[in-house]
Amino acid sequence: MSGMTTSVETVTAVTAAESRTPRREAAASWPAEVTVVLVVGWIFVVLSLDAGSGVWVQRALGVATWGLLTVIACRESPLVRVQTAIVVVFASAVEYAASPLLEVYVYRFHNVPMYIPPGHGLVYLAALAFGRTQLVSAHTRLCSVLALTVIGGYAAYGGFFAARTDVLGALWFTCLVGFLLWGPSPGLYVGATVVVTYLELVGTRLGDWTWQPTDPTGLVSIGNPPSGAAGGYCWFDLAAILLAPTLLRRLRCLARPLVELSALHRLGRRRVPGLGVGWERTDEGEHLVVQPAVGGQRAGAERPWLAVEATEAPAGLVDDHTQGSHVV
Repeated sequence: MSGMTTSVETVTAVTAAESRTPRREAAASWPAEVTVVLVVGWIFVVLSLDAGSGVWVQRALGVATWGLLTVIACRESPLVRVQTAIVVVFASAVEYAASPLLEVYVYRFHNVPMYIPPGHGLVYLAALAFGRTQLVSAHTRLCSVLALTVIGGYAAYGGFFAARTDVLGALWFTCLVGFLLWGPSPGLYVGATVVVTYLELVGTRLGDWTWQPTDPTGLVSIGNPPSGAAGGYCWFDLAAILLAPTLLRRLRCLARPLVELSALHRLGRRRVPGLGVGWERTDEGEHLVVQPAVGGQRAGAERPWLAVEATEAPAGLVDDHTQGSHVV
């Protein structure tokens, strides 16, 4: 018993010393308005530079765009970072299928510019930030109706009055109606409506890409750009919202061995004889458990003197709504 008590006192002393060490705080996200202005300005700069330059400038713009995406995403929560990654993957797959393969729209060099995949991530973060602004968050319903009114008028013009009839834009507008009225995140879809419509108008006017008059079947006419393009883009946002929580949980499960190793390291480089590490589920959530590794038995409520409080788990591995975890 005396040996066990000494071991527990060692663990407690190490943990108490660590609890006095200031924990590294995650960087706070920028104000929503700053993110929106930064991304919208970056879109204009990149598309303007690409319009009259060569493929190597495209590649340099791609590297810079990846850098900006990394900087903004690192200031977001783990959930938002996973959502952004899902948008990048899904949108990039659609890009390569729709442009080089099917040629629904064509870039200047008949490729997918290097700035396009990270650009989709920036568009998502800008749309998310737009929905976080005080104006949209306080008047989401009104902003949704206003967005539908403007894009609805745009779609009507494309369908009945434009030189190029825009049936695809009208079809995507019906998708946008569903997202804005019944979608799980209307503020995000309002932001996507603004950012994507702006992006398409600037990109096509500068000649960075051009939409074909019809789809590959020749049955659906397309405007340049389609009026309701945001309605198509919102499918990427929906995929991110639905898939990100499950994917994040899977990633955290895969990272559990790293958490356990980190916990042992934080307990001190001096190994405490007879102690093991595991996970325990309680009504308050899952907790890291340090216990005597004797016959596989776990220290339970009958041994309350084994309870010690731990410091934080590694950054990014604790739920956004969790303040920390415990070592028991």
